[in-house]
Amino acid sequence: MHREEIRRAVVFPGQGTVGGEVSGSVREAVQGYLGETETPYQLSVFAATVDLLYRLRERGIVPDVVAGHSLGEYAAAHAAGSLRLEDGVRLVAERDRLMGEAARERPGGMVALVGADPAEVARAAEEAEGVVVAANFNTPRQTVISGERSALEAVGERVRGRKVALNVAGAFHSPLMQPASRKMEALLAEVALEEPEIPMVGATDGAVLSTAEEIREALRGQMLSPVRWVAVVERFIELGVREIFEAGEDGTLTRMLRDFKRKDVEGHAAGEVLS
Repeated sequence: MHREEIRRAVVFPGQGTVGGEVSGSVREAVQGYLGETETPYQLSVFAATVDLLYRLRERGIVPDVVAGHSLGEYAAAHAAGSLRLEDGVRLVAERDRLMGEAARERPGGMVALVGADPAEVARAAEEAEGVVVAANFNTPRQTVISGERSALEAVGERVRGRKVALNVAGAFHSPLMQPASRKMEALLAEVALEEPEIPMVGATDGAVLSTAEEIREALRGQMLSPVRWVAVVERFIELGVREIFEAGEDGTLTRMLRDFKRKDVEGHAAGEVLS
């Protein structure tokens, strides 16, 4: 694919967003795996974002490149044509279960630091006692730390900026998720991935993923690695992306795009496009 052909991206949010209604093949895939039991949170987000992807396609919004924030990488892998819907449903349901188990065994949390220098946040996390890491580099002015609650407080006291505790079940993208990560690696090894039809930008480093094996490695490493969304947006811009559509219910990634102050890149939440 020539760089000038990459103009439109579709992105998928992760945890912290809300699920929504699903229909058609997505609903069938979820019910086929779960039966009539309650849908786990992560699976509800995955299913809702995939459903929005399909609805955007029906409106003629077809991506040239995709990316996902954390959990959203599973939807992105499906959108790229690499991960089958049924496999995505099973993997995300298991991801939810495994991460929940890890969070109960070793409790922790996540805190967004708004207005703090990302490098300063990373240094403070490295120097703090206890388990804490800079987990999400979301925008030039928003970095999320993850880990044990006492360590989160210590880092928060050292850096400037507004502190916002995130409503999540555990310390995601931190070493506290190691047991879940090992088990997810085994599950991913059993899944056959197809060669992607369109490229996917990896959220751990902003690399362009153009083979099935590269996407597999991204999914294998993402549970412990930081989310570098700044690198994703920068890669989009380098590739020539000018429109970013978010397949999410509440426009989280669209709002974050404002911090990049790029007048040449337009962000659109699915809700405004489909209303």
